[in-house]
Amino acid sequence: MTQHIGIVGCSAEGAALCYQTICVEGAALLGPHAHPEVSMHTPSLADYMTHIYEDDWRGVGEVMLASANKLAKTGADFLVCPDNTIHQALPFIEARSPLPWLHIAGCVAEEASRRGFRRLALTGTRWLVESEVYPEKLSAMGLECVRPTAEEREEINRIIMDELVCGVFKPEAIATFRRVIQRMREHDGCDAVILGCTEIPLIMNDVNSPLPTLDSTRLLARAALRRATGRQNA
Repeated sequence: MTQHIGIVGCSAEGAALCYQTICVEGAALLGPHAHPEVSMHTPSLADYMTHIYEDDWRGVGEVMLASANKLAKTGADFLVCPDNTIHQALPFIEARSPLPWLHIAGCVAEEASRRGFRRLALTGTRWLVESEVYPEKLSAMGLECVRPTAEEREEINRIIMDELVCGVFKPEAIATFRRVIQRMREHDGCDAVILGCTEIPLIMNDVNSPLPTLDSTRLLARAALRRATGRQNA
């Protein structure tokens, strides 16, 4: 018997990629066309952004908790949230959650350690990059986290919020990410880059990135698959 995965969605593009990865890659573990049962709840992104713009992370947590409670009622066994930014709110509600969560940054940190990376460039929204979501998980495994410059953060944030979450993918956005990642490789000595917004993998990957990529969306989905199927070493 496989476990039932609950997805706490935030932005549509990131949630969709996580869901798709679970369903498509489930076949490698369970056989043709097979995947664990999956339920997803996604409130309006505006519900989250209202709290984020006010720096109200407890409020963000309450929105996450409402989704968790609804997913528990559907029979989900555990939860994943394919959104890096709102993981800042998880500590406020995790103890009250009806179900356990997989932490997206923890999944990325484990993969970075497994692949032997030591100094990681972090890309994502400005709220995520300026938080301790990744530094805490990485430092616990002896890994370093390097943030983009303030100017780079603002431009990346604009691309994510004005384009990627709306399903808009432009060559200019790819060029910006390539330029930032290249600078962090040459100037900061980074040996890999965290795609720390679940929409970034829609435009960046190992083919077009100057550094090896750690795709937070797919790493979370694969961790969920392993947990749901009981194949932690798969």
